[in-house]
Amino acid sequence: MINVVVSGCNGAMGRVLTKAIEEMEDMTIVAGIDKNINSYKNAYPVYESPLSVKEECDVIIDFSKPSNLNGLLEYSVNNNIALVIATTGFSEEEEHKIKEASKFTRIFKSSNMSLGVNVLINLSKQATNTLANIADIEIIEKHHNKKVDAPSGTAKMIANAINKELDDSMEFNYGRSGNDAKRKEKEIGIHAIRGGTIPGEHTVIFAGLDEIVEIKHTALSKKVFAQGSIKAAQYILNKENGLYDMNNLINNN
Repeated sequence: MINVVVSGCNGAMGRVLTKAIEEMEDMTIVAGIDKNINSYKNAYPVYESPLSVKEECDVIIDFSKPSNLNGLLEYSVNNNIALVIATTGFSEEEEHKIKEASKFTRIFKSSNMSLGVNVLINLSKQATNTLANIADIEIIEKHHNKKVDAPSGTAKMIANAINKELDDSMEFNYGRSGNDAKRKEKEIGIHAIRGGTIPGEHTVIFAGLDEIVEIKHTALSKKVFAQGSIKAAQYILNKENGLYDMNNLINNN
């Protein structure tokens, strides 16, 4: 049995993840972490801080906020507990903290836990190598009206993957406005749409002369992210200390 602590257990994704794990036979939730500990009546104890968790666990799955990072890293490192980070919106300093902590524990981090999104990224990299010299590249992401960060961590992940294929030669343009917004030659446009209950949609557009190629992924519910985080937790349990991502999981390395 895999014992899990869910960070952000009373948030939207935490509730979906809780339900998904409750339906499993080989995984159980022993505790939750949430600033709003009384929002729901859970079948497990909920703490405001990871440092207050008393139960023994094998892995933490985090769908919370960047402000919880320090406590999660401290708990993971001090107790040798694997950590799956599905939270987005980290600063460069926080990203560095995650990388440093991974020297002392096992951390799996992805801005998007969907296997399909990571297929989209690989396809986008292939398309970039073929079309970048003859097409403009734009990224459009759509999410629900409660999402805090924009553009999404996934959109940034896609843009960075494409830019890496181009030797980091492109600049990112986060939306356009004004009377002097003509597209520059060496740029990737990134656009965020917020509305309703959209779980997540990402489209990469390669717009060339008289032809357009679009690569698109649509999440129909939050369940896809919960299932991806569960696969990540199962994958990382027996790994050595280090920082892992979806590419490692997909390629099983």
